[in-house]
Amino acid sequence: MSASIEVRDLTLRYGPVTAVDGLSFNLEAGKIHGLLGRNGSGKTSLLSVVSAFRKATSGEVRIDGEPVWENPRATRKVCFIRGPGDTVAGDWPSDKISDALEFASDHRPDWDPEYAAKLIDRFGLDPKAHIGKLSQGQRSAVGVILGLAGRCPVTIFDESYLGMDAPSRYVFYEELLADYLAHPRTVVLSTHLIEEVSRLFEEVVIIDRGRLLLQDKVEDLRSRGASVTGPADAVDRFAEGLSVLSSRQLGSTRSVTTYGELGDDRLRQARAAGLEIGPITLQDLFVHLTDTERLPV
Repeated sequence: MSASIEVRDLTLRYGPVTAVDGLSFNLEAGKIHGLLGRNGSGKTSLLSVVSAFRKATSGEVRIDGEPVWENPRATRKVCFIRGPGDTVAGDWPSDKISDALEFASDHRPDWDPEYAAKLIDRFGLDPKAHIGKLSQGQRSAVGVILGLAGRCPVTIFDESYLGMDAPSRYVFYEELLADYLAHPRTVVLSTHLIEEVSRLFEEVVIIDRGRLLLQDKVEDLRSRGASVTGPADAVDRFAEGLSVLSSRQLGSTRSVTTYGELGDDRLRQARAAGLEIGPITLQDLFVHLTDTERLPV
């Protein structure tokens, strides 16, 4: 089971600070969506409204067409795991891991206790351990378990891996993908570790200073970014009409990162001019697109 998310003209202010500024987008049900943005871009504020932890200043969020704020039918479909393990550490500081799992079992209709037990073992946790005495990475692991085993129609992970070592993070990614394929749902991953997680994304939403920068399928987004390297004059001619996100030069050789559809004609032009065309990673593209001195795209 999965659910769609609709965000319409959403604004959230904290006093004089506007954290979310007129955001509008839709997230299709049954996909893994990446939410990307620099520190302070408004990602956590946005997700707190989507999960009904905060009331919007204006605008609205709908889950499967229903307003989420003060609507139990909508909120029971959403699980919001905040990082680094704050959901766990804040809610059960003196309780055992088993207490948190029991609470989830009582309140999540799709809770899978056998899967939760498997994850406890995979992350090397002791169910009798007190949550307040766990390391940050272990608390994050408990949060991840609550999110995965809950199997909510909308499952949100907001930097939920923080504090985990690399092996634990990769266990998370592996389990997320496997359980998503076995039990489809709508997943939103907010992350700064783009290279590690990008293989999971089907679509990405990038926000910048509280506003929507772009939303696109990952493969389409990657196809519009390219590195172009060769003689400076030839590179400049090739890049005319494209947005140049970055440029470097060493002697007479220039390398630029472009954003825009290349098309067959441009690719033939590049080959004829002896230029080298290469892909760029989603992380590099994100860095260039959110550069405060970037060109309009």
